[in-house]
Amino acid sequence: MELFLSAHLNPNPRPSAWTRRHAGLIPTLGSGARVLDLACGSGRHVRWLAARGAQVTAVDRDAAALATLHGVAAEVMLADIENGPWPLPGRTFDAVVVTNYLWRPLMPWIVASVAPGGVLLYETFAHGNASVGKPSRPDFLLQPGELLDRVRPELRVVAYEDGFLDGPPRFLQRIAAVRQTSTDTSANPARWPLHDS
Repeated sequence: MELFLSAHLNPNPRPSAWTRRHAGLIPTLGSGARVLDLACGSGRHVRWLAARGAQVTAVDRDAAALATLHGVAAEVMLADIENGPWPLPGRTFDAVVVTNYLWRPLMPWIVASVAPGGVLLYETFAHGNASVGKPSRPDFLLQPGELLDRVRPELRVVAYEDGFLDGPPRFLQRIAAVRQTSTDTSANPARWPLHDS
């Protein structure tokens, strides 16, 4: 149970700083961007992204949590993504958001769900977290550099961090990666906006 509960550990209703910081990478965010919030829990990112004009698909296995998202999310999907089939075969999104959740067999599906020009914003617990709390089982913690290995070469990494945060104390890896529409070696390459805070 520890693995799934990690998706619901953060009672803070604010979206993660990582998601807020890199939301500018989401194409057409203010005008109907299609966003998948996988293992969305109580929907802190669903609400934040929907308020900015995104059409969010909220997926989780917690029916009570999803019930609060009707009328906020464009689509609410009850699915046991660890024990059932991938609920979104063939569908792609302008952004895929995953926070505080890890189930390695889904990584190929998650990466494949990023549409051309779209972005993956992923953040979850990493090696070392057992020294400060849960999740603590090694199977549920990313190994050093693992998110990089899981998204490349399909996606281009724009930002990546692997380290420790206080308040609450936790070890994290987080990545912002885009699916380029072509290999751009021209004098006017695609610009992926970064933000200092």
